[in-house]
Amino acid sequence: MLVEPLSPPEARRLIRAILDSGSVAFSKHAEEEMAKDNVTIVDVANVLRGGVVDPGEYENGSWRYRVRTARIAVIVAFRSETELRVVTAWRFKS
Repeated sequence: MLVEPLSPPEARRLIRAILDSGSVAFSKHAEEEMAKDNVTIVDVANVLRGGVVDPGEYENGSWRYRVRTARIAVIVAFRSETELRVVTAWRFKS
């Protein structure tokens, strides 16, 4: 049973476990924003694997976690211990 909010280190561990053997889904909004900013699925996977996880924020009925690098941010929500959904992603403007 997933009990949220997770601490950033807990969220990071769960994200990595899901990337290794779980399921990652993309919202329609995430796909649109990624296309707009030329962010690929590989970019998202790299951010999720190596980025900094910020504390969770409760929004629209679920906990969301921002994972970021210097160039890209990805917002995820956990559906279960084996599934996460990419809510949105964007590239920081330089």
